[in-house]
Amino acid sequence: MSENRVYGIDLGTTYTCIAHVDDTSGRPMVTPNIEGELTTPSVVLFEDDETRVVGREAKNTALLEADRVIEMIKREIGKPNWRREFFGREVSPEEISSYILRKAVDDAERHDRVRPQKVVITCPAYFDVPQREATATAGRIAGLDVLEIINEPTAAAITYGMQDKGDQTLLVYDLGGGTFDITVIEIKDGAIRVVATGGNDQLGGRDWDEEIVKYCAAQWEAEYPGADGGVLSSPDTVQALWLRAESSKRTLTAMPQARIPVVHDGKQVAVSLTREKFEELTAPLLENTVTYTKAVIETARELGSPSIDRLLLVGGSTKMPQVAARLQKEFGIEIESFEPDFAVAKGAAIYGQKLAINERIRHEIGRRTDTRPEDVDVETTPDVVREEAEEVVADTMGLRLGTVKKIGGMAVTNVSSHSFGVLAFLPDDTQVIANLVLAQQALPAESTMTFGTKDGGAPLIELKIFENTSGEKIVRDLDTGEEVTSAVLEMQAGLPPNSPIDVTFRLDGQGRLHITGQDKAEGGNIVRASVETDRVLSAEEVEQAIEYGRGIRVIG
Repeated sequence: MSENRVYGIDLGTTYTCIAHVDDTSGRPMVTPNIEGELTTPSVVLFEDDETRVVGREAKNTALLEADRVIEMIKREIGKPNWRREFFGREVSPEEISSYILRKAVDDAERHDRVRPQKVVITCPAYFDVPQREATATAGRIAGLDVLEIINEPTAAAITYGMQDKGDQTLLVYDLGGGTFDITVIEIKDGAIRVVATGGNDQLGGRDWDEEIVKYCAAQWEAEYPGADGGVLSSPDTVQALWLRAESSKRTLTAMPQARIPVVHDGKQVAVSLTREKFEELTAPLLENTVTYTKAVIETARELGSPSIDRLLLVGGSTKMPQVAARLQKEFGIEIESFEPDFAVAKGAAIYGQKLAINERIRHEIGRRTDTRPEDVDVETTPDVVREEAEEVVADTMGLRLGTVKKIGGMAVTNVSSHSFGVLAFLPDDTQVIANLVLAQQALPAESTMTFGTKDGGAPLIELKIFENTSGEKIVRDLDTGEEVTSAVLEMQAGLPPNSPIDVTFRLDGQGRLHITGQDKAEGGNIVRASVETDRVLSAEEVEQAIEYGRGIRVIG
């Protein structure tokens, strides 16, 4: 029953893909766009005040009107000061991303004859809190009910794990168009557990394209030395080169050589690019991914996973032959290219269906046991009650019982990609970050630390919350962290210095941080807050974007 579907959306830097779990077979299926393609370019053309063109047509139009086209917006999401003005109005990365999401769900509605409402959206494992919040906000602006934001490598591993290939430890190497993740994941008894993760959200296939662009520009300038204006100074020429660079990169995946026409200032050069030269130009980028991979493997060893059974290649950029060759040479692990363009969207769809199934099961168990659904513990529920609930849910959702059992019973455990701490003072008045939650800690995670007030009598204490990548409890270099939010705790008046405050961090399964601060004096106050950072849109800005979006037509 399609109204029960939860869609998974891989909101990619260069391409976006949407999928759902088939009602009959229980298998994840990618939904094609209106053009019949299984992925849609994540490109937006601001055609006029009321129209946004998204996808292939927008990408082609960029050749002629580059100043009205936005690409690679995923690299900007979560950045507070990034704005572009079109038709007298500034737009944020969240709004631009919402148009891409709207294109995906509009096309899914045309194809599946049902409007996607509940979705799970993926993001790089290395996204920080503001980037994750901004991604969820983009979904809300698009009119979607975003159930969760799930890490891309985890989603890919879910798709892989559903194939029943047995217990194993995977190294998921996810090189997309604009981001790179490396994650060690353990699959055991149907459960998926992230062991360690790392990466770079500013590294991806687009950087390989850039090396081709620079090389072609240099070849033209060598042919026409002293010509007025360099190739890279012309937006139109550069835009054409970007498209040809991507096309030639695809050619070099299958062929040993590609020919790239460079036309600038009325003069043309046909650049011959061999695969060998391409690999030479981009070798430092590939070595960068190897460095990240080594670091995550070492972290996984320290956390109790000494061996890797298989290296899983995910993301369109892993199709480049040099990627598998270099990884095989370095690590000697069995390598499998696993649905590089679709695995992430499919995994998000499976995970979304799991959330929907589990919610229904909890409600059905609650009805049978006179328990509030939120208080139901499925694991401790008697087998007969749980199995009866599963049968009812399968019937009401129009799914096979086997699908309900398999997807609903799948356990997924993630880890935090960053550490989170409070700005504090040591006895010598040195400022440090005191980490309560550490990177690579299993989620959900909760930790409490007691601090003393620095000065006496202050009625208000500001708790400054920092995100960082250190694995240490005490971080002395403040420049390695970034303040993501603050919370104000109202203290009793007249308290002496070193009055105790308990600070509790709870990082939920989605990587969202919740904070509790408690004045430990008798009758002291408690402050609770979820992270609301000024690096994302305010509630008022989100409402304005939603209202404005209602008057915008998105076409492909």
